[in-house]
Amino acid sequence: MASQSLVSQMDHSLVTTALELPGYSVSQNYGMVRGIVVRSRSVFGQIGAGLQSLVGGNITLYTSLCERARMEAYELMMQHAAQLGANAVISVRYDATEVAQGITEVLCYGTAVTVAKKA
Repeated sequence: MASQSLVSQMDHSLVTTALELPGYSVSQNYGMVRGIVVRSRSVFGQIGAGLQSLVGGNITLYTSLCERARMEAYELMMQHAAQLGANAVISVRYDATEVAQGITEVLCYGTAVTVAKKA
């Protein structure tokens, strides 16, 4: 839980997909950090999503599953950055790969850095 408290101290506004943070300069680069989550769909979820797909539109069960997996991967990445002493993460990306039928890996990664406000 100590890493969880480190994450809560990090400013989530200092996380970006950009290569830099406007108004800040990078004073230290810790390298790549990542969070990986592997999820499977449950039989009940597949049945419910199958029923939702019959009527068309957003399949909320899968949307919810994907959103939870991305959030967990993001939080793991943030924990990794906090453990290294970073206060920001730049160049953040997500990737997802189906490792087996119905089993998906979600990866969130970026570059952990320490930034300081420019004068």
